[in-house]
Amino acid sequence: MQEQPTHDIRLALQGGGSHGALAWGVIDRLLDETRFPIAAISGTSAGAMNAVVVASALATGTRQDAKDALRAFWKDVSLAGRTSPIQRTPMARWLGTWSLDDSPAYHWLDMMSRAVSPYQTTLPNFHPLEGILLRHVDFAALNTPDAPRVYLTATNVRTGLPKVFTQPALTLKTVLASAALPTLFRAVEIEGEPYWDGGYVGNPALFPLVALEKPGDLLIVQTNPFTRDGVPRSARDIANRLNEITFNSALLKELRALTNARAAGQYSSLRLHRVHGDDHLSEFAPSSKLNVEWAYLQHLFDSGHRQAARFLDRHADNIGQRDTYDPGDMLRDIIEGDVPGKTAAA
Repeated sequence: MQEQPTHDIRLALQGGGSHGALAWGVIDRLLDETRFPIAAISGTSAGAMNAVVVASALATGTRQDAKDALRAFWKDVSLAGRTSPIQRTPMARWLGTWSLDDSPAYHWLDMMSRAVSPYQTTLPNFHPLEGILLRHVDFAALNTPDAPRVYLTATNVRTGLPKVFTQPALTLKTVLASAALPTLFRAVEIEGEPYWDGGYVGNPALFPLVALEKPGDLLIVQTNPFTRDGVPRSARDIANRLNEITFNSALLKELRALTNARAAGQYSSLRLHRVHGDDHLSEFAPSSKLNVEWAYLQHLFDSGHRQAARFLDRHADNIGQRDTYDPGDMLRDIIEGDVPGKTAAA
C-alpha cells in the first residue's frame, strides 16, 4: 500500500482555564495521525500550558509519550483542585451541571477579585500550577531544536502590546506570564518588564505561525465560544459575556487582518482550519472554567477528541491542499449597509 504523504500542522491554542482540556482532547487525537506532524504551536494561558507540555514530551520521546504527558498534566491539575474551596454545590451535582455559579466560594472569589487586587493581600505570590508545570515540562528539552517551535503570548502591562516568547527563551516564568490573570495574580516580571495574561492581546497569537513559520496548514483550536444565544441580564452574566468577547477580540482582529491580506494576494500558500467546541461549550457557564474535577476534564477531553475526529473524517484529505475554514463568512457581516467592496472582510 502506498504510504500517505505527511503535512506539517501548526497549532493555535486558545486559553480558557479548565476548558483547555478540550484542546487536550483535540491534540490527543491529532497525535494519533503520523501523517500530520506538529511543527509549531502558538498558545496562550491554558493553551500555553498545553503547548509546552506536548512540545517538551515530543522533544524527548514519542507521540504516545506526548499523549501520556498531557493526561498526566491534567490529572495533576485535577488533583491539586481537590483542596480548593471552589467546588460544585450538592444541588449542582444533583442537577448534573458543571457550573460553579452556586458555589459560595466562587462568589467570594469573584467579589474579592473586583474589590481587592493581588497586591493588597498578604497571600504569597505564587501560581498554583508552578509545581505541576515543573513536574511535567522539561524546559531544557523544550528549548532544543528537537522540540516543535513554541510561541507563548503575554501582555506587556506597561505598553499594552503582545510579547511573544519562543525558544530558546522559554521558561517557567514565560508560561506563568501567559496565564497571569491580573485580577487573580500579580504581574510576572521578566527582564524588568511586567506581564499579564496574553489573552487580552493574542488568544492565541496567529502572526508568529503566519509570519515566522513556513506557509502551510494552520489549525486553530478554539475553547472560547464566539457566540452565545440570548442577552445576558444579570450583572454576573453581563460581566461573563464581556469577558468572553474581550478574550476573543484579538483573535477576531487577526482573522480579519489575515483575511484581508489573503484577499490582496498575500499568504496564498497558507491553509486555514478550525476545530472548536462552540456548540458544546456554550452550554456551560463561564464559571465552569474554574472547575477542575477529573470527571469534568474528561468530559471536555472527550468532546475535544470527538471534534478532532470529526474534523479529520471530513477534512483529512484537504490538509496540505486547501482551506477548510473561511473566517470571511463571519467577518463580512461586520459592516451593515451598502459598502463598496463588501465582498472582502470588513
